[in-house]
Amino acid sequence: MPDLFLELFSEEIPSNLQKNARNNLLQNFKDFFEQEKIIHKSEGKVFSTPNRLIILFDRIDTEIHRKSEYIRGPNINAPEKALDGFVKSNKIEKKNIFEKQTEKGKFYFFKKPAKKIQTIDLLNKNIPDLLRKIYWKKSMKWGDFDLYWGRPLKSILAIFGNIKLNFKFHHLHSSNSTFLDKEFEEKTKVFSSYKLYESYFKKSGIIIDHNKRKKFIEKKLSKISKNKSLEIKINDKLLDEVTNIVESPKILNCKFDQKFLKIPKEILIITMQHHQKYFPTFDKKNNLTNNFLVVANTKDLKGFIKLGNERVVEARLNDAQFFWQKNKSKSLVKQVSELKKINYFKGLGTYFDKIQRMRKLSSLISDELLISKEKIEIASSICKVDLLSDLVGEFPELQGVMGGYFATAQGFDKDICLAISEHYLPTSLENRIPKKSYSIALSLTDKLDTLVGFFGIELKPSSSKDPYALRRSAIGLIRLLLENGKEFKIRDLINYSTLLYHEQKFEFDTKAIQKDLIEFLNDRLKNYMKEKGIKQDIIEAAISSYNIDQILKIYNKAVVLNKFISKEIGKDIISSYKRASNILSNELKDKSIELNNSTEPDLFKNKYEKNLYTKINEIRKYFTNVNKDENYENSLKILASTKKEIFEFFDNVIVNDENEFIKKNRLELLQMLCKAFDNYIDFSSIGSL
Repeated sequence: MPDLFLELFSEEIPSNLQKNARNNLLQNFKDFFEQEKIIHKSEGKVFSTPNRLIILFDRIDTEIHRKSEYIRGPNINAPEKALDGFVKSNKIEKKNIFEKQTEKGKFYFFKKPAKKIQTIDLLNKNIPDLLRKIYWKKSMKWGDFDLYWGRPLKSILAIFGNIKLNFKFHHLHSSNSTFLDKEFEEKTKVFSSYKLYESYFKKSGIIIDHNKRKKFIEKKLSKISKNKSLEIKINDKLLDEVTNIVESPKILNCKFDQKFLKIPKEILIITMQHHQKYFPTFDKKNNLTNNFLVVANTKDLKGFIKLGNERVVEARLNDAQFFWQKNKSKSLVKQVSELKKINYFKGLGTYFDKIQRMRKLSSLISDELLISKEKIEIASSICKVDLLSDLVGEFPELQGVMGGYFATAQGFDKDICLAISEHYLPTSLENRIPKKSYSIALSLTDKLDTLVGFFGIELKPSSSKDPYALRRSAIGLIRLLLENGKEFKIRDLINYSTLLYHEQKFEFDTKAIQKDLIEFLNDRLKNYMKEKGIKQDIIEAAISSYNIDQILKIYNKAVVLNKFISKEIGKDIISSYKRASNILSNELKDKSIELNNSTEPDLFKNKYEKNLYTKINEIRKYFTNVNKDENYENSLKILASTKKEIFEFFDNVIVNDENEFIKKNRLELLQMLCKAFDNYIDFSSIGSL
């Protein structure tokens, strides 16, 4: 069974386009094989180097056997044009069709005969379309050609078995050869299989498979740093990027002048990682060193590549050092009024307007956290001033962080400095969260003001788009509260934040913001809980039971129930509740009985009713006396302990008694039971186990 091997050689494709192109190409071929029922023995593999995009499928059937089938055409009463179209589209003659009765009436049919199709013919016919379907986030057109590609496409190598495929894609014809060197396009070589192709380039030091290339780079980085007694924190995003921009990786150990270590380490790291694609190193105490590792694309026989990279990074660090010295001495307080010149967002005023709102909102939040109003108001007032600095202009990723450094250099209280530094955190689900009270307050303030503002001007995220990263702000807010064990009256904070916008003459619909933003936060909370592995029905039950002000209770009750739901305790609770709620639902669905939440003990006829009534009252008493320090595991155990009384009741009592008063009283008892259980969570939202 032959293999399919295809290589698309082009000018260097940027790293950020390669992954999408690989995925697109592979999916296009998979869909094609499935549609045409072409059997292959592997899932298919796709690789890339800066110049090459390769796809490989192992052991493909050479023939496809198509069974005979009946093809239905138009109804016999349809216009003649419909029949002509059917005949033409199927490339048959009218003498080949016949009438046949079906459940939906009489239709024209023809019998499509069984046949064998050569896979190679299908490949030659369809590969151009599969290539045309590749979606490029950015593409280009060159010369007089109509082809759009990530970068100019130079050749197509296409082999099926040992046979060269024969097709045309725009101006290019498929062949069995490819360029050996991007610099010398006159050098080409013929290949008859992927195995020979990979082996040849491997001898030349080129690693075709980007997965193997990535592992090779990672292993070499770790080995070199270890040999130098250094630590390396490999940034996965950077590793993927350098993997895609080299094909013959060589690791170089470089250095910069130690004097630059006096600059804040974040500047050094971002200069090396984001701007130069270098890997910084650390000593055993986690201090940044002046050593960095470079992934080159060729051997550095004379040391020129190493020297060139060291010169480039020193030039960048000289600029950074100059800006650091210049910016850190500028008074943050004196620059606050300059924020009037920077628009925050159209319809939301300037950054000066934003910090005025933040100052008042953070003051309210400080009451809950029992922290100094003065300190948090100072932090709010100067937290955005670093946006005016050259450093943040050069490195936007460092906003907040640089503000913290500037505040430290100017002698501000350490709580204020840390709060400024951390107020953008967390920026993702994985990112660390602020832990100190002032940092929590400022971060929460910033996110609330942002969310209220954008909801106020009706720029809410859609299901597919979130251009202003409002989901990130909402998740950050939720993580701040849950992972710090904090609970605020979020609805009141939203209303107060809206009021602060009103004070600045922004006309927002308070009720709409309250409704839409709380719904949005609840949706983000659901996603957060889902990420934590909590069952969907438990999530829905918890959120429907409490409002967003009780976010800790929502989350913690759901976590504990999720832990026990499949254990004996959980099974006892759910089975007990469902037995009662199912009977209630059946008896009340025709609305002939109306319950009024009053169980009459005098109407009990046996001990089983009395025992259940007593047990229910014990539960009600427990939940009445429980405080905010409720032990949720203990609460579940108490609910589970009712199983005996509930099951004895159902085994010995007929709820649907002939006496309407007794029947109604027993239904009241069951409703009383369900409501007692619902003190923990709305169990009616939870499915059967």
